[in-house]
Amino acid sequence: MTAPGRTRGAAPSAVPVRTAAVWVPDWPVLAAMTAEDVDAHQPAAVHDGRRVVAVSAPARRAGVRRGMRRRHAQECCPELALLAADPGRDVRLFEPVATAAETVVAGIEVARPGLLLLPAEGAGRYHGSEEVLAERLVAQVAELTGYEAQVGVADGSGAAVLAARSARLVPPGRAAGFLAPLAVGELLHVATGDVAAQVPDLVDLLHRLGLRTLGDLARLPAADVLARFGRLGAWAHAVASGRDDRPTALRRLEADVAVEQEMDPPVERVEAAAFAARRLAEDLHAQLQARGAGCGRLQITARTEDGHELVRTWRTDAALGGMSVARMTDRVRWQLEGWLTRQGTRAGAGHDPEPAPLVRLGLRAEEVVAVGAEQGRLWGNPSGSDLRAQRALHRVQGLIGAEKVLSPALQGGRDVRDQVRLVPWGEEPPSSRPTTAPWPGRLPRPAPATVLVEPQVVQLVGADGRRVQVDARLQVSAEPAVVWWPAQGDLPERETPVTGWAGPWPVVQRWWGPEPRRLVYVQATLGDGRAVLLVLREGVWAVEARYD
Repeated sequence: MTAPGRTRGAAPSAVPVRTAAVWVPDWPVLAAMTAEDVDAHQPAAVHDGRRVVAVSAPARRAGVRRGMRRRHAQECCPELALLAADPGRDVRLFEPVATAAETVVAGIEVARPGLLLLPAEGAGRYHGSEEVLAERLVAQVAELTGYEAQVGVADGSGAAVLAARSARLVPPGRAAGFLAPLAVGELLHVATGDVAAQVPDLVDLLHRLGLRTLGDLARLPAADVLARFGRLGAWAHAVASGRDDRPTALRRLEADVAVEQEMDPPVERVEAAAFAARRLAEDLHAQLQARGAGCGRLQITARTEDGHELVRTWRTDAALGGMSVARMTDRVRWQLEGWLTRQGTRAGAGHDPEPAPLVRLGLRAEEVVAVGAEQGRLWGNPSGSDLRAQRALHRVQGLIGAEKVLSPALQGGRDVRDQVRLVPWGEEPPSSRPTTAPWPGRLPRPAPATVLVEPQVVQLVGADGRRVQVDARLQVSAEPAVVWWPAQGDLPERETPVTGWAGPWPVVQRWWGPEPRRLVYVQATLGDGRAVLLVLREGVWAVEARYD
């Protein structure tokens, strides 16, 4: 369901596995209302800054619908509580629901916040029947979280999700008949992950082709659908035919392992705190070994005497050996040096910084899994060169400090340079600019493969030899025909014909400030086979990045 493509290798006539889906209706709204302490009877909706993306039942009765603009929604329902979308909040508050379901079934998959999947055949036998399984799931979620859930069971995960939306248990072998009368728009409720963003366009295209129901789509030959619509169409055809045989990715309920120590008297020196961190690391490592478990992340927490709470999370990369006692100790020492030195420099830079005394230090192993249960790499297990590279990077960090060894991480932004930030290698600091935000003006995919350190100044000219200009209405003065490259080093002046181009895309940032940033991007393919991203900045064209 999260990725279109072939099924698990079963023949097209094979019956998919029985899957149960636990669905909490209107979850984004429920999570937002819980976080903002909004009364359950008040109409509420979640918006992404422009349009409504989720609506509560009282708001629907008042006429509010998904896709409405915020002002229109408030006209329909003046007492509507408009709440901002927050994917992180949705995931965080859904964890108690997943935990409640795991009291009934040992392994589940969180398909997305508000939706759980689990294999129903074995769980149904254990509880006596699928009906009993569904009743217990609904009861446990209601009792432990207070939320009302609906359960559906069917052959295949796609049919199970749609069955949950109507709280139905579809008998084995009847999934295709259950799905046939449903509208093709129901595919929107099945898709998760990256596929979810592509399905609306597919549904619109199917409608324009006259395919109104999932049965209409299922009656088409699978080979023809694949040839016409690609892998996304093949996935939609498998769902419509009741052959969406994607096995659920089970998770095991493993509690985090945490250790902490109160510092009495408070510790003033980083070396003394690192000594305490060594004892904590040994204790944490011993507990993980006793469980036969590893962890995906290590969280370091500290409290200073002046009341500052310091928290940072590091990746452990269990596939490459995880965290040893020495590695955990090194990371705590590096983190304390960074934290406490910055605290000491607040008073000024004219003296050696003095760290604030620590009163508490803690370590927490997160994403705890049994050893050997972690997900393997796409192209096989880590090689010896991978392990040697990891050890070398650890050694370099130990010699020059964690802040000196950096790796790229994605963040939100419009400019291609703003979308990448450098973070200490192995660290997972939270980003203040989420990639899920709309970011209007951002370039369409795919992103360029190489962003030049210094943009290369060029001239973009039309067929008449004049420089291409872009006015305030984004009108291009002439079709781009040639990129003129000035002499650079041993390379003479040269010209490259433009074989295709797209744009322009304007980017205006900080328009309210004294120095606003105004850029215009143009994508171009060149006669020598290259593809480049051109930027017009203050009347000067330059090559900003290259595509592979």
